[in-house]
Amino acid sequence: MSRESEEIAQAHKACLDGADTITSVIATHNKGSDAQDGMSKDSDGNAIKADYAFDLTHDEKKARVTRSVGYLKYQKALDDWGSEDFTVIDAAISSADTFTGE
Repeated sequence: MSRESEEIAQAHKACLDGADTITSVIATHNKGSDAQDGMSKDSDGNAIKADYAFDLTHDEKKARVTRSVGYLKYQKALDDWGSEDFTVIDAAISSADTFTGE
């Protein structure tokens, strides 16, 4: 497989977005009952942003992470990445595997 550099850059950005999704879902899960639903306000009366996936069950979070990590692993297996940095992506894959029990 041979992709153009623009296509590689777009795919890498999509992988970074997937890594961010994994990190956000796990962070929200780790907050437990402290996860924000977007209905709270700070001391100045400003709305506090909702934590991503705050309303999902544990099984739903695991399913979301499983889908995202599957995409990352598929993309990472391609052999034409050149010099793209996978540090953040590798960390997200590792976290996802721990979270899902893989």
